[in-house]
Amino acid sequence: MSCAPCRCSGELRTAILSVAKEAGACAAGFARVEPVEPRYVEAYRRWIERGMNGGMEYLDRYHEVRENPALLLEGARSMLCVAFPYRNGSMPRHPLFADYALGNDYHEVLRHALEPVARIMRESVDGSETRICIDTAPIRERYWAAKAGLGFIGLNNQLIIPGIGSAVFLAEILWTVDVTPSSSRIEESCIMCGRCVKSCPSGALQKDGTLDARRCLSYLTIEHRGELPEELSLVGRRIYGCDVCRDVCPYNSSNEMPVREEFKPSEELMKLTVADICRMEQPDFSRIFRHSAVKRAKLAGLLRNAEAAKQDS
Repeated sequence: MSCAPCRCSGELRTAILSVAKEAGACAAGFARVEPVEPRYVEAYRRWIERGMNGGMEYLDRYHEVRENPALLLEGARSMLCVAFPYRNGSMPRHPLFADYALGNDYHEVLRHALEPVARIMRESVDGSETRICIDTAPIRERYWAAKAGLGFIGLNNQLIIPGIGSAVFLAEILWTVDVTPSSSRIEESCIMCGRCVKSCPSGALQKDGTLDARRCLSYLTIEHRGELPEELSLVGRRIYGCDVCRDVCPYNSSNEMPVREEFKPSEELMKLTVADICRMEQPDFSRIFRHSAVKRAKLAGLLRNAEAAKQDS
């Protein structure tokens, strides 16, 4: 005879949400672990079938897990979803790098920040287990963040948190304990002003919100391997990522949310120019970007992008 699943009291639920925010989260909520709604599964599969994932073949793997996060942790019943801001209105920007990449790699920072939260969750209910997920597991982060009531998904495909915007990192903690879920915002949408679609520099974002990664500057400058498309121009653009669809979004008004120190840029990175990058060698790349998301592109990718920007200028 199996035991009934453990349940989290309202008081404990409130305490866990509070601890998550003390760790630096600007929003947190719970969702019930269950299969993803069929309409979202079908939309994702159609997107893959059309080849819009480009060279990101990993997005066409582990569909069963992506469609049912319960497979990521045996006995998972609930999911704590959190959002951490990576910039506020007073932080500097760099003409070459997307804002999210100016600080330390969020995978490292958020795991360090959430491990104490996960430990409190486990220790608060005897025999319970947790699993932290930060972008690397095949989980639909924006979908679950909306289900957990953090915000809603906009036309630009980003999770928008009312009053804060979309300059946030998302993460989850699966838990083998039943928790009363937060009010879902999965049915909500932005005002559909279309600024993001009109401003997309390469036409990657379509009128219905479909994103063709094969044309997206973020994909091409970070994930794409090999030569850049001949028609692509990086003149006046960042060589690592692109923040245009976020910048023009009316929900992204300046805010002064506190940001973890690790997400603030180093002086050395802020001083980098295209010329500096064009003559960069592996030792300098490894030192400057050791704890940075920029290492995702590798030195070869960054040099390729910098050369493209130099040729266009």
